Amino acid sequence: MEILSEARAHGGRQLVVKHRSAATGTDMTFSIFLPAQAEERECPVIWYLSGLTCTHANVTDKGEYRAACAELGLIFVAPDTSPRGDGVPDDPDGAWDFGLGAGFYVDATQEPWARNYRMWSYVTDELPSMVAAEFPVDMEKQGITGHSMGGHGALTVALRQPGRFRSVSAFAPIAAPSKVPWGEKALGNYLGSGRTAWEQHDAVALIEAGRTVPALLVDVGGDDPFLEQQLRPDLLEQACRAAGLPLTLRRQPGYDHSYYFISTFMADHLRWHAARLLG
Repeated sequence: MEILSEARAHGGRQLVVKHRSAATGTDMTFSIFLPAQAEERECPVIWYLSGLTCTHANVTDKGEYRAACAELGLIFVAPDTSPRGDGVPDDPDGAWDFGLGAGFYVDATQEPWARNYRMWSYVTDELPSMVAAEFPVDMEKQGITGHSMGGHGALTVALRQPGRFRSVSAFAPIAAPSKVPWGEKALGNYLGSGRTAWEQHDAVALIEAGRTVPALLVDVGGDDPFLEQQLRPDLLEQACRAAGLPLTLRRQPGYDHSYYFISTFMADHLRWHAARLLG
């Protein structure tokens, strides 16, 4: 583990860390904010999964989470969205919605993606194990959130690991990737044509199959250009209602898909998590 940068913020420490990943076979970079409380005790942790084209840096630079995390005593971890480096395959057409920056939080089974694109194993096993070993994290108090593709990741990771996360939220998640263009492209290429495998990475399909979490908080922007074609919060709402899963779905008028939207409601989400992690 190599600390690439460290800065003081709101009394805590903002680190950017690089390490060699056995899951992806590449170097991986993540950011971690340690509030001042972490100097004295283990603290709850929020995992944040980013969206298409992003690295750890997008939320670190623009997410505006540090003040709330410092106040609430939360550790905040943001990994990259895909493997990177020499020899890591990318979309052959140079598209931004697949390949580098678009790992979709799955373990690919199809070539040439299967060797490196193992983001499910990375974010559910390897990264948490390393963070727990190196930092003062209370692993009994974990929350998870994310944006867009990362919102999809947060929901599916939580739904498939019952009891691991006390709190789950998302910003503009791709709620039903097996039914929208972004998801069909990514899941088809990474996992092959069998839709049964896709459904293991589709929050709506998982809820319809009986998977559950205690409650969900989801924010979407009312002016998000991807709302109807790619995100489909209506399908998430229908699935949660049918399953009896408590969902707070807030449609925020005038907001889009950007970090202006995310940063506006970040503190709300962190307080929602803290109420469940610290209560």
